[in-house]
Amino acid sequence: MLLVIDVGNTNTVLGVYHNDELKMDWRIRTIRDTTADEFNVLANALLSDGGISASDISDTVISSVVPSAVPILNAFCERYLNLTPVWINPESVKKLMPILYDNPAEVGADRIVNAIAAYSKYRCALIIVDFGTATTFDVISSQGEYLGGAIVPGIMISAEALFQRASRLPRVEIFKAPERVIGTHTLDSIKSGLIHGNAAMIDGMVLRIKKEMDSIPKVLATGGLAPLISGLAEAVDQVEPDLTLDGLRIISNALV
Repeated sequence: MLLVIDVGNTNTVLGVYHNDELKMDWRIRTIRDTTADEFNVLANALLSDGGISASDISDTVISSVVPSAVPILNAFCERYLNLTPVWINPESVKKLMPILYDNPAEVGADRIVNAIAAYSKYRCALIIVDFGTATTFDVISSQGEYLGGAIVPGIMISAEALFQRASRLPRVEIFKAPERVIGTHTLDSIKSGLIHGNAAMIDGMVLRIKKEMDSIPKVLATGGLAPLISGLAEAVDQVEPDLTLDGLRIISNALV
């Protein structure tokens, strides 16, 4: 079985594949100050809950935007799985997708993984909107080249900034969009701005990106809040909740 791990700034997503089938997946909070031993306890509990033993894992592929996670996960894999993990970076996957960024090393591993997964599935020009700690836009040409993209503050960052910097505005939980854009009390007004406002931003950014492309792209959404926002953003064609995990599997098949 293949263990794939994507370490984001807010959440870490783990998945286990048997051949090309995703058997189990989990989303946990990214912990920066844990140890390999502590991570092993957590990982074993998750695997056991899915009826999977650590001894069933034959390969591990990891992408991370958190540098402090690298030694922790390296030690976990080597000590408890008896495996050396494959780490994803622009250099390791350049044969799978040309990266036309001025400095390819600056591109986050998760963004490249998403791009490879999306192009492998659709084989056309693409815009990928990933709702994570930051909301990212990644653009792929019809020839399968990573062209670049845009980065904006994520929805939860924006919500927390409002709470911290505006003394009279409360912290809100983002689970459901208000029915109306015009809020009639403060909580719904904040939710409207965060959710409907982000949906409008997605539509506007996609329109502007399309004007700079030489083909009509398919627009995908992924990440934790993708189902919520994509339901309101007219520009989104398809939600791909497991895009990053699928990308890690595809890269594993090509590299391992």
